[in-house]
Formats: sequence, structure tokens, C-alpha cells
Amino acid sequence: MAIQESRAEIIERLSRSGRRGVLRLITCGSVDDGKSTLIGRLLYDSKLLFEDQLHVLERDSKKHGTAGEEIDFALLLDGLEAEREQGITIDVAYRFFATEKRKFVVADTPGHEQYTRNMATGASTADLAIILVDARKGVLTQTLRHTYIAHMMGIRHIVLAVNKMDLAGHSRARFHEIVSQYRKAVEGLEFESITPIPMSARHGDNVTVRSRAMDWHDGPILLEHLEDIDIASDLRSRPFRFPVQWVNRPNLDFRGFAGTVVAGAVKPGDPIVAAQSGKTATVKRIVTADGDLDQAGAGDAVTLVLDREIDIARGDVLAAAEARPEVSDQFAADVLWMHEDALLPGRSYLLKSGTVSVPATVTALKHAVDVNTYEKRPVKQLEMNEIGFCNVNAARPIAFDPYQEIRDTGAFILIDRFTNQTMGAGMIAFGLRRAQNVHLQAMDVTKAARAKLKGQKPAILWFTGLSGAGKSTIANLVEKKLAQAGHHTYSLDGDNVRHGLNRDLGFTDADRVENVRRIGEVAKLFVDAGLIVTCSFISPFRAERALVREMVAAGEFVEVFVDAPLDVLIERDPKGLYRKAQAGEIRNFTGFDSPYEAPETPELRIDTTQATAEDAADRVIAFLRGAGKLG
Repeated sequence: MAIQESRAEIIERLSRSGRRGVLRLITCGSVDDGKSTLIGRLLYDSKLLFEDQLHVLERDSKKHGTAGEEIDFALLLDGLEAEREQGITIDVAYRFFATEKRKFVVADTPGHEQYTRNMATGASTADLAIILVDARKGVLTQTLRHTYIAHMMGIRHIVLAVNKMDLAGHSRARFHEIVSQYRKAVEGLEFESITPIPMSARHGDNVTVRSRAMDWHDGPILLEHLEDIDIASDLRSRPFRFPVQWVNRPNLDFRGFAGTVVAGAVKPGDPIVAAQSGKTATVKRIVTADGDLDQAGAGDAVTLVLDREIDIARGDVLAAAEARPEVSDQFAADVLWMHEDALLPGRSYLLKSGTVSVPATVTALKHAVDVNTYEKRPVKQLEMNEIGFCNVNAARPIAFDPYQEIRDTGAFILIDRFTNQTMGAGMIAFGLRRAQNVHLQAMDVTKAARAKLKGQKPAILWFTGLSGAGKSTIANLVEKKLAQAGHHTYSLDGDNVRHGLNRDLGFTDADRVENVRRIGEVAKLFVDAGLIVTCSFISPFRAERALVREMVAAGEFVEVFVDAPLDVLIERDPKGLYRKAQAGEIRNFTGFDSPYEAPETPELRIDTTQATAEDAADRVIAFLRGAGKLG
């Protein structure tokens, strides 16, 4: 066993190790390629383990290890009991180590395909990726998947670590065969550097010491390369970016904007701009708990005080006045989908970028990427761990930079608006030019004027429920009674619109989402015309019904849940659809092999086993009258 330094000696050595700055790196590749073992070896050989850690490692190696009587270095990283029992890593484990030349932060990521999202998390802050390949197995699908994600996440330097060379007879030919195969597979990704190294992490060959068994290797060993590679962060040379985290106003005499500089640098006297509003000011002070600074750069958490009052709130981005970020509500982005529920174009998600959160939809899914070949293929939805290129439409403009230029202002996540779960990670490629060319045209005759002429207040009456519940029947009666009373209406019915506007859509989840989105846009136009519009659609998903509600003003969307038990609907079966679904003649039929998410808080719930269609229609009209919609 190597002689271990005392804690005081380790601390003293670490204080001397920052000459080349901190290198953030990630280890990735297919499962069981030796990622955790490699990091464990680096920690051990860099003499950063205390005696108590060594004793625990030796004990656990005997209990859980896979290296016989030798130390199993992977156990330094596999901190969860489930991982130790299975011998795999299922989460991202971060570790710190240092040498005389440099400090390192390393992320050990899982190799299993189902944990691809964890790998993306580790890659999002890394400068370099170590892609491990088992010399016996060669380049695998997960090798290419992780390489693509590393590229997509902005990593520009790759170490191709061909591991377990001892189990391949230290074959020079095998090493060069794998290197050639890998370079050919990733040649379109244009990394700044790919450095291949043959090694045996278990024995330390070409990790921290040069291998005698592979004296044919004339390139660098791993630690030498990590110490010497020039990845000096250029974030401070980028344009100044400062997402506002908090408006700090403890009293009437002080107003500052707290946050972290994510790119560039700023000093008192510099002109800045609030990206969203375009208002400019000059930095007056840079305040910290330890006193004012003469300058702040990328990574510094500070409070900025400006020379004049401009309207700035949490979520705004302060930027260099001469190099502004783009501000748009439409942009193209790469998206890595992380959830078992597929990404559906047209569905509303919550987009979080930096300190701003805004509703957003994927308006078009251009293609997915086949990680085996990196070829683009058309898809209608993204499944978990798939990568796609999308057009995104946010509810309001946000400030951003292309991800490849500034990560922090070019990255976002998509969040489910009902469960608050993170669904996907996105990297903005560019703003859409059409967003710059399309503007709202002000009209002299407004929605309020049109409604006044009709003596009513516009509304969407959204009838939702399973097939056969009575939606169309009730909606038809409601419109008939309103028309007889002299009100101005229009009716949109699920079957009718599929003969025209939505004739190109089927009944998959993705098509159902698009079906409701289109109807919502049309219904919004009728509301703008001052009409009361009835909409009769199964509309099975809460997210899409919520999206339509948000398209119009508060109080203009009335959700009417037309309810009846499934056994009653099967017995009614007015169109014979349930019989066909039971016979397997209809696929994706709501209530059988496609889900229905019942409204939780509708304005009206009508049980058609208890009320006639006539009574139900009267209830709806009574609601409208009580809400002041009928003049």
C-alpha cells in the first residue's frame, strides 16, 4: 500500500495545486467499462484518501468487491448500497482530487441506457469527457450515445480511454482498431481534440504511471494529459451576462440586483442593458458581503447597483450594452427527453431558463437523432432518452444566447405543469427568423367592441367527457337555446372538424394533442369575434385543456365535464364505437387503450345518468347568466 500523507500535508499540497485552474470532467461510456474504477484509481494515486477511508475501502472490497483480494477502486464511487450489490452506478457521483499542477472535479455517470438523463446532468458542466471503452467489447451503442450527448452539451475535448487492455493481451492492434472505429463513427461531431489512451484502470497502467506492458504507446498517459490540456475557461472573454436572481431592496436608499455572473466581466462605469426591455444604465457599484469589488467575472455572486432606476425583475438578464443576447419567443433547440411519458408537440410545458419560468410548447419536432449512426429520422414524438431537434414557442419572449456560445443562457429544462417533474433538457441553437418578421397588428374594432355590439360577453364552453357521455347533444341544445334568445354563437364539434380542419390527424396521443391545440386557436378567434362558442371534444388530457384556458382571458373558458360511468357508456354506445374497441377493430380508443384524464375542478360537472340533456343545457345557460355572459 502506498504511504499516505497526513491531513495537514494533503491540505498544504492542495493549496499549491491550482496553478492551471480547475478542470471539470466527466467519465462516461457503456455499463461496466470501468468508469468508477478509473476515478477510484485517480483518487488513490493522487494520495487524497485518509487512513479511515482506506480502511473502509479495504473492508468493502472484501465484502462487495469484484477484484478478488485486491482493492476494488470502483467502491469509492458506488456510494449507494443498491449500486454496491449490483456492481453498477445508478446516479451521478461527484468527486474532487488534485495534483501539484491542477485541481479536478469529476462526475462519474451511470452507463445504463435508462440513466442517460443522469449522464446529461454530469455533462452539462464538464469541460472534458473521458469516454471509456472495454477493449474486449469495442465501441458500443451507449459509447456513441454518450459521445453525442457530450457534444450536444458543449464538451469539446474527448479522451478515448480504451480500458481493460490487460484482458485484451495489451494488443496494440486491438487498440488501434477501436480508435479507428471510434474516430470514423464520430467524425461529423467536430470535437476540438480526441486523445486516445490505452489503459488498465484496475492496475493503474497509463493512468498515473506509464505502462511497461504497453511501451508501444507513445502518447500521453491520462493524468499527464488532464494536467496539461489547455481548457482555460473563456467565459470571462464572452459578453457580459447576469440573470437577476433577486431584487435586493432592504430600505428606500438601496436597490440592487443579486445574482451570479454567468459570462463575461463587469466593473463600475460599464454600460449595461436589461435585455428584455432594452433599457440601459451604468453599473455604479458591485456589492458583496465582504465589501465592494472593482470587477466581477464569470462565477462571481454579487449585487449590482445601477446609476439610475430602470424596471428590472427576477428573471431579467442584464447584459453588455454593446453585445446583447437575442430576445425572442421562438427558437430552435436540441432536446434530450428524460421522462417515460413522451414529448408531444403542441403540449404545454413549463420552460425554465436560468431564473425565468414561462409556459412553452414544442411547435414542431423536426427530427430525432439515431445515436447508432447520428442520422436524422422523422418522428412524431420523443421517447425517453431520445434526442430531437425542435422548434419551441414560449408564452413570452426570453433572453438567450446559442448554447454553444454561452451554456447558462442557452440551456433550459421542460417541466410538467401538473406534476412539476423535469421532463427534458434543451440547448438553444438559434432564434427563429419568423419571430422577428411577425408582429401583432392593432385593429380599431376590438373584442370588447364586437361583444358590445352583440350584447353579450364572449366565452368558450368546453364540453369534455368520454364518447357517448352526451357532449354533442348538450352542446347542440345549448347553442339552440342561445340562438333562440338572440345570442351570437358558433359550435365546434369533434367529429365535424375532422372532416376539414383536422382531417389529417389520427388518434395517437400526439395527434390528439395537436387536434385540441388547433381547436383552441380557432375557438380563441371566435372569442375575439365576440361569440359564445361551444366546443365538444373528448379532449382526454388535462394539459391541453389547460392550454386552451390560457389562450383566453380569465373567465372566458368554461369547462363542462359531461360524466357517465363507463359501463353505462358501453351500454349506450350510440355510434357502435365501444363494441368495435372491445373487438379490437379500433385502436387508441379513449377509455380502453388510450387514457382519459378527468377534470379536477371544472366549472360544471353534469352526470348524464341523473340529468336529461334538456336539464343539462338549462344548467349551462343558467351558469352563463349568473356569470354575466348574456347581457
